[in-house]
Amino acid sequence: MTEVKQEPSSTGAPTDHGSAKLIFNWLKLAESALGNNSDRLNAINIFPVPDGDTGSNLYHTVAAATRALENVDDDASVGAALNVAASAALDHAQGNSGTLIAVMLNALAEPLAEAPRLTAPLLSSGLQRASAAAWAALSDPQEGTMLTILDTVAATASNYRASITDLPQDSQNSRKTLGEMSSRIVETAWMAVGETENQLAELTRAQVVDAGATGLLLVFDALRATIYGESIDPEILESIHGFHVAHPHVHEDMEVAEAYEVMCSLQLTPLDAATLRIGLNEVGNSVIMSPINTVEDDNGTIRWRVHVHVTEPDDAMKLIRPLGDTENLAITPLHINNSEAAACSPSAEAITEEHN
Repeated sequence: MTEVKQEPSSTGAPTDHGSAKLIFNWLKLAESALGNNSDRLNAINIFPVPDGDTGSNLYHTVAAATRALENVDDDASVGAALNVAASAALDHAQGNSGTLIAVMLNALAEPLAEAPRLTAPLLSSGLQRASAAAWAALSDPQEGTMLTILDTVAATASNYRASITDLPQDSQNSRKTLGEMSSRIVETAWMAVGETENQLAELTRAQVVDAGATGLLLVFDALRATIYGESIDPEILESIHGFHVAHPHVHEDMEVAEAYEVMCSLQLTPLDAATLRIGLNEVGNSVIMSPINTVEDDNGTIRWRVHVHVTEPDDAMKLIRPLGDTENLAITPLHINNSEAAACSPSAEAITEEHN
């Protein structure tokens, strides 16, 4: 299955502004949009590895977030709901793109911790944190990727927030102001996605934009649509290079050296986390490490999500195993086209191991 037969319908009644329904409707709409477009996102996925699974990874990661919200009280605050969704997304993140979008959600949840509703000022604060967290999570961050989009939307939100400081507090925190900010975010994100083709040599040669950046654009448009009670903009991807059905899957003709993606969650002390990052950088690349929460247990550890690409899986596991039990461990071959199988099942084409 490479497409979710689910229409991204209109969502987000005005009463959802102050409850968990806003977060659920947003992520459910984003899940639907990513599912409907996963095949084309996979088709243009060539960076950092042309393995054709970005759309599938984004879809499954956001789906994990929405599943976690199914048992959350409808009257819960947006902060509580987003925290639940973000933790689940990061704990079950798939691939580079899935991990980064989960990092974004996790950081976005921080300023909303005690907030009863989402407002433009809170969204701006969350996006600043999200951009900083995403850059910090990657050991080798690159422009022309999802990071560029996060920088763009954070700057857009910050500038818009500065422009409304003279408004009464009620106006600054109104749904109307939040909607206007979200519209500006989508507009600048759309332009930034188009520019990614010129920011990475691999994308320039293939004449496509970054797949992860395009997926993130859909997520932000889902937020805009939810705030306004509308559907995803049906024309938002019309001008995206390589995104029409008639266009080829550009990754299919690209060679991928034998390599594996290793992902897991585990409890780490600050020292162990820093040491593991150094070790993973020495044996692999595309290292992403992000704390899932910031609450220490009795042993002084917090839960981390770990991601790395390695030539041999055991190179990473020799560093990870001594640090404790892993959960949601997945070892996926990058040199095999995973897009079709991954779209059907979160565990397809992966060697998984879970410790309960």
